[in-house]
Amino acid sequence: MNQDQRKKSNNDHSSGSNQEDDPRSSKEKDKRKRPGNYPSWMNILLWILIFAFIFTWIQSPGGGIFSQSSEVSYSEFRQQLQNGNVESIHVQGEQIRGVLKNPQPVQTSQDDTTSYENFITYIPSFGDESLFELLEEQEVSVSSEPVSDFNWWSILLFGIPILLFIYLGFMFYQRFRAQGQGIFNIGKSKAKLQEPEKQDTSFDDVAGLDNTKKELEEVIEFLKDPTRFEEIGAKLPKGLLMVGPPGTGKTLLARAVAGEAEVPFYSISGSDFMEMFVGVGAKRIRDMFNKAKEKSPSIIFIDEIDSIGRSRGAGLGGGHDEREQTLNQLLSELDGFEPNESVVVIAATNRPDILDKALLRPGRFDRRITVDMPNQQAREKILEIHAKNKPMADDVDLGRVAKSTPGFSGADLENLLNEASLYAGRDKRKQVTMSDIDKARDKVMMGLEREGVQIDEEEKKMLAYHEAGHALVAAVLPHSDPIHKVTIIPRGKAMGVTQQFPEKEKYIYKREYLLDRLAVIMGGRAAEDLVFQTSTSGAQDDLKQVAKLSRRMVLQWGMSDRFQHISLGSDEQEVFLGRDMSRKRKYSDSTAREIDEEVQKISDEAFDRALNTLKEKRDVLDEVAQLLLEKEEISGEEVDELLK
Repeated sequence: MNQDQRKKSNNDHSSGSNQEDDPRSSKEKDKRKRPGNYPSWMNILLWILIFAFIFTWIQSPGGGIFSQSSEVSYSEFRQQLQNGNVESIHVQGEQIRGVLKNPQPVQTSQDDTTSYENFITYIPSFGDESLFELLEEQEVSVSSEPVSDFNWWSILLFGIPILLFIYLGFMFYQRFRAQGQGIFNIGKSKAKLQEPEKQDTSFDDVAGLDNTKKELEEVIEFLKDPTRFEEIGAKLPKGLLMVGPPGTGKTLLARAVAGEAEVPFYSISGSDFMEMFVGVGAKRIRDMFNKAKEKSPSIIFIDEIDSIGRSRGAGLGGGHDEREQTLNQLLSELDGFEPNESVVVIAATNRPDILDKALLRPGRFDRRITVDMPNQQAREKILEIHAKNKPMADDVDLGRVAKSTPGFSGADLENLLNEASLYAGRDKRKQVTMSDIDKARDKVMMGLEREGVQIDEEEKKMLAYHEAGHALVAAVLPHSDPIHKVTIIPRGKAMGVTQQFPEKEKYIYKREYLLDRLAVIMGGRAAEDLVFQTSTSGAQDDLKQVAKLSRRMVLQWGMSDRFQHISLGSDEQEVFLGRDMSRKRKYSDSTAREIDEEVQKISDEAFDRALNTLKEKRDVLDEVAQLLLEKEEISGEEVDELLK
């Protein structure tokens, strides 16, 4: 099976540097993660309980650390009273506290005795009618107070649940507030502000986008000195739309512009405006622009703007009120700019075709900056930046790596070197070697090796001839790309792969090159037919590639004998847009039949060319297949040697 080397990434990473670290310290991050910056209410509640217990103990009869009263029996109290040794008493309910004239000894243990002056006792439940007469007789000073209705235990019993509910309610409030979901914060902007002093990203961190950086330098000059442009009546575009495949560095470019201009930078994703409540997105747009105007000159960066900027009224389900109101507010804010406010809006998307036309008209996002995939020279510069913090062995040739990674974005190249570092770490080596990079490239392009796959000898032989057919046709035909590697080791979903890398970057494709490529793709099926007189399901992916490429040659590129100078358009439909569902093809049914015949004709011719090539080199085909059975993986140089 032949694998198309064009590679697309799903992550929008930098094209020239690693992702920037959060400028905030870890201490600030920890504060952000907590629901709120407040003391521990659980500890406060615990201390309240402790103090309440201590106070209750102090107030308890005979308790407390400040009380020196000794509890005595009522009989002993009567005896001391009759002896005239009681100076004064204080009565509260049934409790009597008093002071003796002369301290009395009391035995605390078998060997120790002490004396007491203050005492406490209780009136018996049956009462003592003669007590007051005896007190008058002994001329004892008497004071009294009513029984207190205050009960600390009742307060604690009913107060603790109330405090607990207050604590839980406060916790929930702080959590909602920290997550920005409070009812009072739902309309506030979620744009993250990065101050100029924390912006350390510059154009030096961006490699391979020289033309794009030149276009953005004008924006930087305007933000640094807007009066210079205003004096001559020049107006900077209010919105800049960066368009490009994922992973090419659109976000990094926006941060580099803010770093070079040294102005506040607000970053937000288009999905952050969308909520379940209608009108919230529009309010967040207003709040974001108001904050940016207060700190002007400033930059607003909206990533994935297609989530809110999609064409209004399009789709199978009709319009979307919240999205359309948010878009209307964004259009209004862009039109409402004043020249002296110096707020620039930069947006990024990889789907400009679905954006609303009102968003792209002059006065709004009227300048489009294309961020393309890096070429070979740019890839080498990107690799040099990503390799700065990785120890590389002497055998590493980044130029060779750049040449062997056509179609890789900046994010793909960063991932490639990271995977190579992981391979070196697994082997406990201190440096990354070229072998590690080769393994990482195979993993990224073809997937992990599938361990434990049991292939019998007959299937392995058919697989070897299938890949040998691809390799031999690619080595013989004059316009095909050079072979890099042929393997029958199962990787990902493929049981075998023939890798081809172009000698140089291609931006246009000749008809001869495409016909040779179709023949190379058909080489596996042709080898099966030639050697085993059968066909297998292993050619499924090959046939899909042939059908797709040959149909493009007929419909779009005018490369068939019947339709040489006309483009009939693509028959691929974007089903998520309602207008595309109703779009009719631009040719009749009879023309469609002729198109199918031309596609079939091109596919048959590719198969015949591959089959004839293998018949002429049948001995070499057997040698390549035998070598694959022995080694499971061979290089393109080995195939060329067998051909010679």
